[in-house]
Amino acid sequence: MELSKRQQQIIEIVKTGGPITGEHIAEKLELTRATLRPDLAILTMSGFLEARPRVGYFYSGKSKNKLMSDQLRQYVVKDYMSPPVVVKEDMTVYDAICTIFLEDAGTLFIINDNNDFIGVCSRKDLLRASMIGEDIHTMPISVNMSRMPNLTYLTEDELVIYAADQMIEKEVDSIPIIRKKENDKFQVIGRISKTTITKVFVSLFKE
Repeated sequence: MELSKRQQQIIEIVKTGGPITGEHIAEKLELTRATLRPDLAILTMSGFLEARPRVGYFYSGKSKNKLMSDQLRQYVVKDYMSPPVVVKEDMTVYDAICTIFLEDAGTLFIINDNNDFIGVCSRKDLLRASMIGEDIHTMPISVNMSRMPNLTYLTEDELVIYAADQMIEKEVDSIPIIRKKENDKFQVIGRISKTTITKVFVSLFKE
């Protein structure tokens, strides 16, 4: 959120003189109370200022960075995850390559016959498999996938900012969202990607 010059002046007045009434802020800026009303409403709703009846406005102590941090803590993975691209472990590398391009996905999530999540296979994994000289029409994808439990995954209630941190730390483009099954295995219920997180951050800055 980009503050106007007048809104920044209001914040400085409240910082140094708060609590202070709207009338006194208007006097200091040589403006009417009605003129300031929209600015005060924006600053209050955005969290920069707090208002108390018969007391006035006072500074909340939150910077723009702190407000953005608070907002990011409200973004939960389940609200932004996309449908996962899930395939069986016996799919051939050739079919996996076709699938990953047809679905425009960066990563395939692999399951067994019980629909248990057992691995992931990225575009890089498939490219590597196609270059080793084996017959990709018969080679199963399970030969090239990264396997559980050595995988990064998230539950649906974790924060989007944590997902972003995990992507940076693990150097992955997409993370599966899982839910525990009765057999103590996991079911893939979604995915969150760098593209999705970028859209979230851009929308936050636009707001």
